[in-house]
Amino acid sequence: MAAATERGFLREAWSLAWPYWKSEEKWSAIGLLVAIVAGNLITVGINVRFNTWNKDFYNALQEYDWAEFWRQFAIFGGLAAAYMVVVVYAAYLQRILHIRWRRWLTERFLRDWLDAQAYYRMQLKQATTDNPDQRIQEDLNSFATTTLALSLGLLTAVVTLVSFLSILWTLSGALTIPLGGGVSIAIPGYMVLAALIYAVLGTLLTRWIGNPLVRLTFDQQRYEADFRFSMVRLRENAENVAFYGGEARELDTFLSRFAHVVGNWWGIIKRRKRLSWFTQVLQQVDPARRPDADRLGVSPGAGIAVIHRQLVHRDRPIPGGRSASLQLPRPHRRGRRGAGGRPAD
Repeated sequence: MAAATERGFLREAWSLAWPYWKSEEKWSAIGLLVAIVAGNLITVGINVRFNTWNKDFYNALQEYDWAEFWRQFAIFGGLAAAYMVVVVYAAYLQRILHIRWRRWLTERFLRDWLDAQAYYRMQLKQATTDNPDQRIQEDLNSFATTTLALSLGLLTAVVTLVSFLSILWTLSGALTIPLGGGVSIAIPGYMVLAALIYAVLGTLLTRWIGNPLVRLTFDQQRYEADFRFSMVRLRENAENVAFYGGEARELDTFLSRFAHVVGNWWGIIKRRKRLSWFTQVLQQVDPARRPDADRLGVSPGAGIAVIHRQLVHRDRPIPGGRSASLQLPRPHRRGRRGAGGRPAD
């Protein structure tokens, strides 16, 4: 049942999104999308390059090679500058694509709403669609924003995942498990397996706990719209309400609708509290937090953290930051948390 519902949702989302990409604006939209995707792929490549840079930079410090140190410092400046330029323009182009897509959707739905007196017939069947004005103004905006964010974020996460998995595979080596009697099992790239298990389980459990928020958030928007509409209705009918002394009835309506807003909000904050408990526990058992994560100048735990955040948190790594690479520890400071420490969110 749930799978059928999700398939139906995806079909509806596709039917809403696809017409824009075959409209009269398709070529400009496709051009913008290609540029944004290219920018995201370049940022992933730069983050992978930062991984190599960290190794070379801290090796230069350990060897007191000041010529190489300044060379790596210059490389960092170039990488950081390139990263900032690409990120800024990718975000800029994404916002342009968003507003163009929203404009096209809004114009289309406004025409459909006014065509053949649909706005009037919808009033007669209020059970089918509530607050069509809010759906056009707010939901179309959210649809364009969320669709772009999810699709581009998924692409970036997959590319980052593949890139850092290959690095982690190279670093982790094989884990030998003795079975007794001179028999043992070797698991190649065991840290990759551990990273995938950790990330996938964390993702599935997070989705299971947070899934009710989807319906709660939808209901919250509906209740807020109903509450707002009741006050707009008073303003539009102010003369009649004042003439018949209907203030008390209007106040009862306001408070009744606002009670729905408050009640649903309690459901949201309780569910978010449960989700926060789980995510905090998940972060505390993050393999990247292990004190023994540094091994021969590399940190497999940091690789697991990168993979987990791409699947669960999907946050953007900071150029040169701990979440962007597998770092070498600083020389003579082995007691401090090095690259294996958990990156700051």
